[in-house]
Amino acid sequence: MVQNGQVVARRAYGMADLERGVAATPETDYRLASVSKQFTAMSIMLLAKDAKLRYDQPIRDFLAELPPATQPVTVRHLLNHTSGIWDYEALIPESRTAQLNDDDVLTLVASRDSLTTAPGTAYCYSNSGYVLLGMIVARVSKMSFPEFVRTRIFVPVGMPSSVAHVEGVDTVPRRAYGYSPRSGSFVQTDQSVTSATLGDGGIYSNVDDLVRWDQALADGTLIDRASLTEATTPPLLPGGPSEYGFGWFVDRYRGEERWRHTGETSGFRNAILRFPERKLTIIILTNRSSGEPQAIGERIADRFLFR
Repeated sequence: MVQNGQVVARRAYGMADLERGVAATPETDYRLASVSKQFTAMSIMLLAKDAKLRYDQPIRDFLAELPPATQPVTVRHLLNHTSGIWDYEALIPESRTAQLNDDDVLTLVASRDSLTTAPGTAYCYSNSGYVLLGMIVARVSKMSFPEFVRTRIFVPVGMPSSVAHVEGVDTVPRRAYGYSPRSGSFVQTDQSVTSATLGDGGIYSNVDDLVRWDQALADGTLIDRASLTEATTPPLLPGGPSEYGFGWFVDRYRGEERWRHTGETSGFRNAILRFPERKLTIIILTNRSSGEPQAIGERIADRFLFR
């Protein structure tokens, strides 16, 4: 937990690797799952800052493989989850056992020449959008997504333990493995068919690196304050306001402005809650497919903000 720029609580509990008897420490790296989306969004924001793309640019300018129905979809629609593009998880054949990579996701999405809603009219959370954003980052920058986030985010911010992980290409030295409770014990459930995609959830990190990330957001290390304000201003939709900006849910908790995101994948449950006006950030990373880290974070916020 970070308050007024200072770490006031830094704790680790339990095991990172049950099979090898490795205890969790604050340096342990956890799969962030959808908490990764804020880094994908920042990558797009950096390319926009470089004038390499525009938020309102059609995504088919970068992903020509997509079908005609996606022509109205813009980069901003992907960022805000208002694209209407099908979530790839709903398109995976039941017989599929091999892990999908980003190219597989593009193929699945391209196979549907239709949208679930008209772009910009409705919020519908879609992992497809953030996989496609990661691919746009790679194509525009001429770098792989893992290399881009390393050179443009992790190195400048000082996040040496963070990586967009590709099995067989890099390693996660202090890696936590994911588990699920079963019959009074725990079994390893570290990977699933959707665990190899990148832009929607493929980053590993630890609490120390995420503290540095939080400070970079507060200090404007990567982008200026006006750009960050745009990123944390959800769109007004025909049915009313949304609560999703660029990689963050933005709402109010007990009257206080809050940026938040959870991450859930096979064997992991995570949450980050930022209260920018009160300069409080709570980060909870877990390697078990149960529990409610956001609810835990809210109880911590209750104690520090509303006592």
